[in-house]
Amino acid sequence: MRRFTAILCATGLAGLLATGCNSDKKTYSDAEYIMFADTMSTNMVFPDEAYFSIPIASTVACDYDRTFAVEVIDQGSNAIEGYHYRLKSNTITIPAGERTANVEVAGFYDHIGDTDSLGFKLHLLVPDQTRWNLYSDNDQTKVILYKGCNYDLDMFDGWCVVTSLLLYDYPSVLDQNYQRLILTEKHPSEPNTIILHDFLYDGYDVTMRLSNEDPDNPLIEMDEDQVLSNEQNVFGQINADDKILGTVSPYYDSYYNTCQKYVSLWLYVYLKNLGTMVGTVGHYYNVLEWVSLEEAVRLKTEENMSGARDPRKDPDYPYKDQD
Repeated sequence: MRRFTAILCATGLAGLLATGCNSDKKTYSDAEYIMFADTMSTNMVFPDEAYFSIPIASTVACDYDRTFAVEVIDQGSNAIEGYHYRLKSNTITIPAGERTANVEVAGFYDHIGDTDSLGFKLHLLVPDQTRWNLYSDNDQTKVILYKGCNYDLDMFDGWCVVTSLLLYDYPSVLDQNYQRLILTEKHPSEPNTIILHDFLYDGYDVTMRLSNEDPDNPLIEMDEDQVLSNEQNVFGQINADDKILGTVSPYYDSYYNTCQKYVSLWLYVYLKNLGTMVGTVGHYYNVLEWVSLEEAVRLKTEENMSGARDPRKDPDYPYKDQD
C-alpha cells in the first residue's frame, strides 16, 4: 500500500462560523473537523470514464488553502487501483474561504462486469486534532462501483418475468403462483413510460415511468391509484370499492438497471372507497426481469409459468404454425 505525507493545515480550535483558521481569528466555541461527507459512496461507471466525486467536508472555512493526502486501503477491497479505477490525484485541496473539496475518481467501464459490485476504501490523512471522535472512522469511506449502461427504453419492451411478494401473500383465487410471465411495451404517447400488461393479475394493466434525468439515480415512478385487481379475486371478499390500488412505495426506492435489464419495484398497495382511504394492504417488493422470446416460450412450455399471454402467439415467434 502506498502512503503519502499530508500537507497539513496547522489548525487550532476555530468557531463553527468563523471565516478563517489563523490564531488572530479563532474562537473556542467549536473545533475544526475535517472528514468524508459520508461513510459510503455508490457510483455508476459509464463508457465515457468521466470522473465522479467523493466529497470532503470541513466544519469551518479558513483564509488559506488546506491540502491533505488521500490513500487507498487495500484491506477489504475487491476493486484494483489502476485496473478498475484511478484517482485523479492523491491530494485534495479545500480552497481558502471554502468548506468542501472532492476526491475525483474515474472507473474503467470495460473492466467492470455487468453484475460486478466492486468496492475500495479511501483514507483521508488529517491532523489528529481535526478528527471528530463523535463519529468513528469518519476519515474513511467505502466507495462502491458498478456498471451503468446508457438509458435505452427499448430494453424494457418485450417479455418479462415478475416475481412478487404481493402474489406470495395474496395469490389470485384462480392462480396460486407468485411468478408471472407478462408482456410489456412502450407507451404510445407517454414519454419514458412502459405498459405492464396483466402485471400481477389477469386483465389489469399498469404503467411505470423510467426517470432518466440523473444517470446515477435511475428511479421508477408510477401514477397513483392504479388498479392492480378487484378485491373479490384476491381477498375473496369486498372491503372497499372492489379495487386493489397501487403505486410506488414512498418509503423505499424503486429503480431500474439497463445493463442487466431488470426493475426493482417497491409497491404500495391500498384500498379506497369513493376516493377515501380505507386502509393499507402493505408495501411489497417485486422484481421484473426481461427475457428473450425464446426464453419466454421455454418458461411457458417447460415450466408452465403463469401469465395471461402465451409467447407462442407472439408474431415474432418462428414456430407458431408448428405448435
